[in-house]
Amino acid sequence: MKSFYVKITAMSERIVFMGSPGFAVPILQALYEDFTVVGAITQPDRPAGRGKALTPPPVKVLAAEFSLPVIQPVRLKDTGVLEQIKGWNPDVIIVAAFGQILRQNVLDLPPFGCINVHASLLPRWRGATPIQAALLAGDNSTGISIMKMDSGIDTGGVFIQEEVRIEGQDTAETLGNRLAERGAHLLVETLPLILQGRKTANLQDEMRATYAPKIEKEEGLLRFLETAAVLERKVRAFHPWPGTFFELDGKMCKVIKVREAKPGSLLPGKTGVLSGLPAIGTLEGDLIIEQLQPAGKKVMNGDVFLHGYRQWDKVFLGK
Repeated sequence: MKSFYVKITAMSERIVFMGSPGFAVPILQALYEDFTVVGAITQPDRPAGRGKALTPPPVKVLAAEFSLPVIQPVRLKDTGVLEQIKGWNPDVIIVAAFGQILRQNVLDLPPFGCINVHASLLPRWRGATPIQAALLAGDNSTGISIMKMDSGIDTGGVFIQEEVRIEGQDTAETLGNRLAERGAHLLVETLPLILQGRKTANLQDEMRATYAPKIEKEEGLLRFLETAAVLERKVRAFHPWPGTFFELDGKMCKVIKVREAKPGSLLPGKTGVLSGLPAIGTLEGDLIIEQLQPAGKKVMNGDVFLHGYRQWDKVFLGK
């Protein structure tokens, strides 16, 4: 597939790419089509799905399509990893959601350093989960930052940024897809200017810095002493991973899509039916469940769930 990005000038510099999830795929795609990519570094294959089959990260799949050499170190400091990167003789390393911290010996390796495509308007939401953090906080917009990496966590100087609006129904998946496309576009526009010395990085304002820590799977549990507005944002921010859920009859019931109803008519944790859909009371407002997935079943709409679970309005889910 031919890139729709506009190539400013032919570049012969050798690029090593570091990335792992779907967010990184459009960025590698754009780099491969417009620049000289000599290798990719990604996370090891991980068990996934019900069968827990070993599954390659999306970047590995795309790199294989391009016949790029790939390494998958558990840690960059593992024996032989630095030597492999040196063997590729990179002029610059491009990073996008790689999932590991780069040590100084890697940062210092390429002549043009390491450049990161980060999914926020730095210094807001440094760290591993900037997309989820922006949704959880109820931000109206976020964006992409192309930055020069240093030894800190997303603390390096910023070459360029582009703002992206957050839509009312955005999930981490939909917002992440838009940010990835904009990141790819912005990178291929800016990278030639960086390599030619025509674009410099500006220091971040440390007083405005916020941090987005790694999310653990158990954080997906919905607690109904929070407000419906907070829980609605959480459902969107944690889709598709780690997902949100509550316990129903001792089993995990996944929550896929919800909306807020104000003012609330149910006590926190008390179930009911509103507008023909299952609802749960919260600290402020009610949470109406539009889509859910009971244990052992497929994703279903809320009204379909009610037809099969007649006792729903008699349940108390706890606070």
